[in-house]
Amino acid sequence: MGRGLPLDHSFPTFPFGLLEVKTKNSSKMKLLFVVLSIVLFSVDAKVSHPKVQVYSRNPGEFGKSNTLICHVSGFHPPDISITLLKDGVEIPNAKQTDLAFEQSWQFHLTKTVAFTPQKGETYTCRVRHIQDAKNYNWEPDM
Repeated sequence: MGRGLPLDHSFPTFPFGLLEVKTKNSSKMKLLFVVLSIVLFSVDAKVSHPKVQVYSRNPGEFGKSNTLICHVSGFHPPDISITLLKDGVEIPNAKQTDLAFEQSWQFHLTKTVAFTPQKGETYTCRVRHIQDAKNYNWEPDM
C-alpha cells in the first residue's frame, strides 16, 4: 500500500471538553465584541456642534497691533479645522493649540494670529466640523 489514510480509519480524537470550553469562550468573546461595538458606536454617533467665539486679546482699535482669537469648544467628533481669514484670504502664521477634550468627550481648540485691523477689512474664523463649514466674523469694539 501507498501513503494515505490508515485502513482502519482511525483518526486522532478531539477532546470534546476542550471544544466545549472553546465554544463557550468564543460566545463570550462575540458578546464582548458586540457590546464594545455598541458602546463605541454610540459614543461616536453623538454629534455635538461646535460653539465658536471670535474675539481679540485687546479691545479692537484700527491701526493698533492685536491678536485675533478663535476659540471652538463643545464639539464631537474631533473632525474639525479652523482657518483665520482677512477679507476671505487665509492669514499666514496662525498658531493652534493642541486638541483637548473634557470628561464628556467634547473637544476644544483655539487658533490665534497677530493682526493689525484696518477700517473696511473683514476678519473671519471659518470652522469646518465634519463636512459643515461656517464663517464667524470678528466685530471690533468700536
